Amino acid sequence: MIKQPIVPVALKEWAVNIEALANGTQILLMRKGGIHEETKEFQLKEEIFYLFPTYLHQKKELLKSEFQSMIDETLKQFDEKKKLVDIQYLAAVVEDIQLQDENLIEKLLPYHIWSKNFAETKLHWKKQSPLHVLLVRVYRLEQPIHISLKDEYNGCKSWVFIEEKLPQTNAIPVLTDEEFAKQVKIIHEILENGE
Repeated sequence: MIKQPIVPVALKEWAVNIEALANGTQILLMRKGGIHEETKEFQLKEEIFYLFPTYLHQKKELLKSEFQSMIDETLKQFDEKKKLVDIQYLAAVVEDIQLQDENLIEKLLPYHIWSKNFAETKLHWKKQSPLHVLLVRVYRLEQPIHISLKDEYNGCKSWVFIEEKLPQTNAIPVLTDEEFAKQVKIIHEILENGE
């Protein structure tokens, strides 16, 4: 169990990637920053945050082939006319690993849904800046939170500060302590040994 964040902040992420985190397929996020970021680079604003699903710019070709159909599944949950977003998950950052080594990015390929091309493009965009690989523990809210989709939440930015008062609800980890620790250990071994 985890408490909801004091500051109602959410990280915008493709719905398909949130689904992969929620079903335990991966425990990592890769970030460089959005075009409209204040500093043009990703900054970790909070250690615990909501996951804010985005739908409109998801691209199948940026996912490994076996995960491409997940985009269609996420789109079934999206109704732009309702102007609502369902927040179903919290994430707690366990580690913010900053990488600039293409070989290490390639070694992480089996541990996320993104295509090799996507991961390498992320790394090479603004080459002087490191790629943030966030190891996150994800929690499912017992009661999803429905928020209004305000204009200020749109745009190519990483963080959204939710203006509405959010109800408190319990949150349960999607992976057991043992399952999560096992995945963290594997990633650490890859990064330390390059294997």
